[in-house]
Amino acid sequence: MNKSQFDKMKNGKGFIAALDQSGGSTPKALAAYGVLEDSYSGEDQMFDKVHEMRTRIITSPAFSADSILGVILFEQTVDREIEGKYTADYLADKGIVPFLKVDKGLAEQKNGVQLMKPIPDLDDTLRRANERKIFGTKMRSVIHEPNPDGIKEVVEQQFEIGKRIIEAGLIPIIEPEVNIHSEQKEKSEEILCDEIRKHLNGLSEEENVMLKLSIPTKANAYKELVGHPRVVRVVALSGGYSREEANEKLKENDGVIASFSRALASDLNADQSADEFDAALKKAVDSIYDASVHKK
Repeated sequence: MNKSQFDKMKNGKGFIAALDQSGGSTPKALAAYGVLEDSYSGEDQMFDKVHEMRTRIITSPAFSADSILGVILFEQTVDREIEGKYTADYLADKGIVPFLKVDKGLAEQKNGVQLMKPIPDLDDTLRRANERKIFGTKMRSVIHEPNPDGIKEVVEQQFEIGKRIIEAGLIPIIEPEVNIHSEQKEKSEEILCDEIRKHLNGLSEEENVMLKLSIPTKANAYKELVGHPRVVRVVALSGGYSREEANEKLKENDGVIASFSRALASDLNADQSADEFDAALKKAVDSIYDASVHKK
């Protein structure tokens, strides 16, 4: 455990950038960036293109440790280099904490939720994460309905795997996303908060986690989780909200910072000049930083 990185995540001002689009979401992310599927052939070229996009974001002067506390990376990104350094090393030298997405995607919906698919190579992934000087991990489930059994299963799975990640010396970001389009989103959030609290209370003083949650319908619904001694930080995903809407909702939640993906990169385009790209990224970074730090 890197103590200075832990202190930065616990107490620093800023937000986490999510640049962890995986195989399934990469074509959509590239298309939004202006790189269409007919401009590359096969997975290898696709991942080359998305690494070019991520590299352009990470190396931009607008992407600095003054505003960005950490970055969530896709597994392939960790094994690639930026300006001659492994991505995590480049970020650490820049003063930004690297995280790794470790889940393998979502299972089919059952009991109103989508659990994570099995992660058969988790131990090997965690070993490689330590070799690449990764600080923590992230894994995502999705809750669609306020089904108590389904939500309980989601949280149990998250914490079961989270403990294995802690044993490997890393900090897990536990992400049980609640679908923002759910008709009973607030009810799901109430059940989720109770389940998370039960598991947090069962952790020892040496076991710490981060939480990545959908911005709640009721402002400060997760306040008790923010202040829990086993929680390093609570971060929020944009979940499909526009950047403007996500920022406004985030401002209503004390102690919660952003961990945005689409809302961060939505105004970026491959055809922009360096000045245009940096200006668009700076505008996004500044607004998300403001929403993370300055509350209503």
